[in-house]
Amino acid sequence: MKDTWKNNFKRWMDGDQDLMEHILDTDEHRDEARAALKEEEHQILKKADEARGTQRVERLEMRGYYLTYHLVAIVSCVLLICVLLFTIANLPRYGVENPEATVVTRRYIEKGLQETGAVNIISGIILDYRAFDTLGESHVLFTALICVMILLQRDKKNMRSEFEDYYTIRNDRFHELYGDPVMHGVGSLLVPSIILYGIYVLLNGQISPGGGFSGGAVIGAGLIIFASAFGLLKVDRFMTRKLFSWIAFCSLSFYSFAKGYVFFTGANGLENHIPKGTPGAILSGGLILPLDIAVGLVVACTMYGFYSLFKRGNIGSD
Repeated sequence: MKDTWKNNFKRWMDGDQDLMEHILDTDEHRDEARAALKEEEHQILKKADEARGTQRVERLEMRGYYLTYHLVAIVSCVLLICVLLFTIANLPRYGVENPEATVVTRRYIEKGLQETGAVNIISGIILDYRAFDTLGESHVLFTALICVMILLQRDKKNMRSEFEDYYTIRNDRFHELYGDPVMHGVGSLLVPSIILYGIYVLLNGQISPGGGFSGGAVIGAGLIIFASAFGLLKVDRFMTRKLFSWIAFCSLSFYSFAKGYVFFTGANGLENHIPKGTPGAILSGGLILPLDIAVGLVVACTMYGFYSLFKRGNIGSD
């Protein structure tokens, strides 16, 4: 017979079943319930103890971490202070000339013209004595430009959305000011003068104040003003992405191979066979003039590249 409420009620009416058997527990049932309750309480207390133990371990670990951190920080600061105090204690007294600190300076002043062929001692230092540093600085500029291109470059393979039109991106007239007659007139007057002055500074770095960085900055500023006055599409006609990439690559490659040759010959005591020219002439200073041109091209391309990428996310057409 199925165990339904109708059948149970019928059995109770016949006296075959007590409906209170599950409500009025016997002693055995009460003992089982107490045991189950104690077991449940034991499990709860056990879990609580484990949680407290885990929290205690975590607190000890964090305390040990912070203790080690503060200890290492204090020891590092003490060691740094000791090194600085030791260095200061060995420095010459204030106002007393240190002969060892002036050896390099005297070498630059006394033999700079003879060894570099440059009348401008600063250019001789930057592009001859410390040309390796300048090479690293040029590569830093090139690397920064590559990073900006990776982040901001927009072309057919790198669209912001599938609904964006590549040719709409290249149509930059909606955010340009080259239609303004004031910008056009000022640009027509300033751009030729600025670029010509930048070329002058670039080519005379070995005989007068100037050089690759300053001349390249002036030329780059001229390109930016040209783009602002006449539009980026006008610059795209002669400064394409391919030309831009080749200029930067060839400039840095020439600098690297030229100074690599000089470093190799100098380190091995060999004659590099590069004439230094007549001091004071434009064609003087050995490799300083071509290195100035290489550095200037990299600086100019980097400046215009940053402007173009931030302006529209593109550096010319292919």
